[in-house]
Amino acid sequence: MNILALSGGGADGAFGAGALVGLTRSASRPQFSVVTGVSTGALIAPYAFLGSAWDDQLVEVYTSGRADHLLQSRGLGALFGSSVYQGTPLKQLVDRYATDELIQAVAHEAGSGRLLLVATTDVGTGEPVVWDLGSIAMNGGPNARALFRDVLVASASVPGLFPPVVIRVQEQQALYEEVHVDGTITVPFFVPPAFVEPSRYGTDPSDGASVYVIVDGRLSEQPAPIRLRTKTIVSRSVSAGLNHMFRTTLELTVIDAELRGAQLQYAAIPVAYPQLDPFDFRAATMRSLFSYGYECAKAGRLWTSSRSVAGDRESRTGAVASQNTPCPVDDESIERFAER
Repeated sequence: MNILALSGGGADGAFGAGALVGLTRSASRPQFSVVTGVSTGALIAPYAFLGSAWDDQLVEVYTSGRADHLLQSRGLGALFGSSVYQGTPLKQLVDRYATDELIQAVAHEAGSGRLLLVATTDVGTGEPVVWDLGSIAMNGGPNARALFRDVLVASASVPGLFPPVVIRVQEQQALYEEVHVDGTITVPFFVPPAFVEPSRYGTDPSDGASVYVIVDGRLSEQPAPIRLRTKTIVSRSVSAGLNHMFRTTLELTVIDAELRGAQLQYAAIPVAYPQLDPFDFRAATMRSLFSYGYECAKAGRLWTSSRSVAGDRESRTGAVASQNTPCPVDDESIERFAER
């Protein structure tokens, strides 16, 4: 069983999107039995789930420049509303790509037993909520597309920056409303433990699942001067918080995978890559990061294995010819997690 977990990270999601397309080009992309996504990872997840036939749409989402206008200020309305930026551009972007054709394709794949899971955060309880988008696509009826879209929008709606999403939920024949925001607030990425267990009939401890984690961000930061401006401080604070959550969650995931006999490989943006603002949705910035992830994956320099040893680095060190920045597999701060 191959499991893929896609993290949050805002505009840094271009790295994960490019990596998936690069894996396709190198003929090394597994078919994933379970795909999970949070925030920007949730937006990538349906395409990762559907496979390489949907790469063109994934490329368009992250390189077309349609995300340029996501941050539309609410002006004075931000003083009395629920967010600094309007929610309509994000909803329109997701709605454009969450087509009936995509929903039907997800339903078809889910019918074979594969799982597409996305996390949001329930504002009322403060707890993460995992949505089975495959079941929504199969059983949601005429409202499937709207609910599918709302879950994706909610998972990517950073609280305070984008408005929360109100989702109508039915339980025991009663309808009520829940308010959901970015899943990264409670879980930066997730691997369902039940699917990591080794086969009950296996005798080899390595008979467990193969887990792949793409962190759309860094595991550590280099010191950098900060301008005393609201957007700069918020952006840097969000990055620092994400980095800490990524490290902590990755450490726990590595330990859990090893205890369960699973093979785990992961990738993240190296410290050496130029410093990015997670809310920089300009086309040029996202295309550059997409290309970086694409080239590294295509060259086979994306994954670090949790069972690798320090001595392996010497045989792997080097940059891809078309890249000035070393690939994730060559970053020492990323590899430290494999050595623990």
